[in-house]
Amino acid sequence: MQDHPSSFGGGALQTTLNPIVLVGLILTVLLVLFLPRKYLVTAVLPTLFLVPVGQQVYIGGVHWLVSRLIILAGLIRLAKMKMGAKEPLMAGGFTPVDHAFLACASFQAISVVFLYMQSQALINQVGFLIDFLGCYFLLRCLIHTQEDSFRLLKGLALVCAVLAVTMVKEQLTLQNVFGLLGGVQIIPEIRENKIRSQGSFQHAILAGVFAATLLPLFFMLYKNGKAHFWGAIGIVSATAMTVTSQSSTPLLAYAAGVLAICLWPIRKRMRTVRWGLVLMLIVLALIMKAPVWFILAHIDLTGGSSGYHRAELVDQFIHHFSDWWLIGTKDAGNWGWDMWDVQNQYVDTGETGGLAAFIAFILLISRAFSRVGVGRLAATGDKPQEWLFWFLGSALFANCLAFIGANYFDQTKISWFFLLAIICATTAPAVQASVAEVSPIRATSREGFAH
Repeated sequence: MQDHPSSFGGGALQTTLNPIVLVGLILTVLLVLFLPRKYLVTAVLPTLFLVPVGQQVYIGGVHWLVSRLIILAGLIRLAKMKMGAKEPLMAGGFTPVDHAFLACASFQAISVVFLYMQSQALINQVGFLIDFLGCYFLLRCLIHTQEDSFRLLKGLALVCAVLAVTMVKEQLTLQNVFGLLGGVQIIPEIRENKIRSQGSFQHAILAGVFAATLLPLFFMLYKNGKAHFWGAIGIVSATAMTVTSQSSTPLLAYAAGVLAICLWPIRKRMRTVRWGLVLMLIVLALIMKAPVWFILAHIDLTGGSSGYHRAELVDQFIHHFSDWWLIGTKDAGNWGWDMWDVQNQYVDTGETGGLAAFIAFILLISRAFSRVGVGRLAATGDKPQEWLFWFLGSALFANCLAFIGANYFDQTKISWFFLLAIICATTAPAVQASVAEVSPIRATSREGFAH
């Protein structure tokens, strides 16, 4: 789940902090420290997503990203909350999803340190753990209820509206306003005569993926009944961002989210659908001359996509299993042309953390889907709640498709953390109820066996 490092201590060895960003950072930190808990997440959204990752403070040989400073302030606030708390800070307690996330991030950090055996590698991975574990568990502690989730999504809809306007402006003026802050380029990339708007993100693909994977959640907000306006704003903004990014991966993620939503009428037959997909892949593997993952090479929705690179990335990842399975690898760039550009979240996880991190990442996704399934079954007969869990599953599916063509190495990863935190919080009552139902049965069985 991290950008694979080829060196450490790189980048500008100085502070790069626009005065406007500095003011925003100070205000955000003050809000984090003193605002009521339920408003904290919404308050930090503008700074987290509208400030480019390149904005940072360089102190003592360490790059302190703006987002990292906000996370540290949040952890300080969390420590204060913990001292006066009588109940668990995380909704539903420490879940299997949390275990998988912790394992995946830990395996990656440990592997990178052992791969490079440098003090800078250790410092780099401490920063990685703050960004990932710190941010994820902070969100888990702040998002407790469906109301918290809807409040967050309203804030994200507003953020997307701002980003959509600026990305459309990129199309019209060939200028990225966030480039004036520093941290991203002012003139957007042009491929095959198409302008690829990127907003505050590090790449147009990530800007589009951020929006496309939020689309099902904005539909959830719209259908909730109390937030039609913000839901509609989010849907329109996410669509504009996806289109203006001019990249195939966001368009695929967008289509995947819409397709998943449209499968609602056959929701009780999803086991058949899943086995049908497996059968289809087996048939394709038998009739295709190339491995089945080379289907990616034929996907080009914008006229300038690098589908073949995505397919070759997976191919080399599989063929070089012996190179990365133990603790990852730092030599993937030698596997072939452009293999250093690891635009695949699954491949990146394996390359940085080895097989253990790769398995933990798959478990993370599987357990998140499992919780959504439990929640939907528990809500049977309650259509609004069933729809809520269906939208969460659709967003999860959209991310799974996006992972094939993108590596979440900028603020996009925070939206992934949001989704996982929302899933854990909203499914907590249903999961606890199912455990409570099973426990008496197990106790009765044990008593019967003892007698």
